Amino acid sequence: MTSSVPWTDRLSTGTEATQDDVVRWYQSTREGRAYVPTMIWGTLQTEAYATVILGQVDFLGIPNDVPAGVAKRMQRQQVLYDDKHHYDVVLGEQALYTNVGGPEVMREQIERLLRELGLASLTLGILPSTARVDLFPVHAFNIYGDGDRAHVELVSSSVDITEQSELDLYNKAFTALSRATSYGDAAEELLQKAHSFWTNTPLR
Repeated sequence: MTSSVPWTDRLSTGTEATQDDVVRWYQSTREGRAYVPTMIWGTLQTEAYATVILGQVDFLGIPNDVPAGVAKRMQRQQVLYDDKHHYDVVLGEQALYTNVGGPEVMREQIERLLRELGLASLTLGILPSTARVDLFPVHAFNIYGDGDRAHVELVSSSVDITEQSELDLYNKAFTALSRATSYGDAAEELLQKAHSFWTNTPLR
């Protein structure tokens, strides 16, 4: 089954309630997967980066409770440190260069990724922008609940997918993306390159 909920409904009271839902999703997921091509995965975002991202609520015309939403997003990150979860995450190289908040925010965000690269709970890879992938370009998605739900965020709505045949395709897509992804030292090299870019980018 596929269900779609408009953001104006889901965020009708602001971001905090929705972030509460996401915290529960992550706490109930022992083995998760995420592909995020153009921004940093929420569970690895710094507070400054998350503040800019959630601050985009004005675009949707919903209540602005960004500090509360950011606090919940930081709370959800505890799943990375409790030894009960594991997440396999692929970031597109573009995610390291999409300008969220300016050079200082981006530099600190890349430093966070470099620090977390060796976490036991995390397999973090970077998909190079020039990598050949045996799959047409696809949108970001998360696989939660130990594989029983895929979550996709669109401009106007969020979509949850639970039909097994569709979940199989999302897992197949993730496998194809992973094959072309850089891990370990190769991922660190791409992160260091992005860090140098933002370190040498003047503040404006």
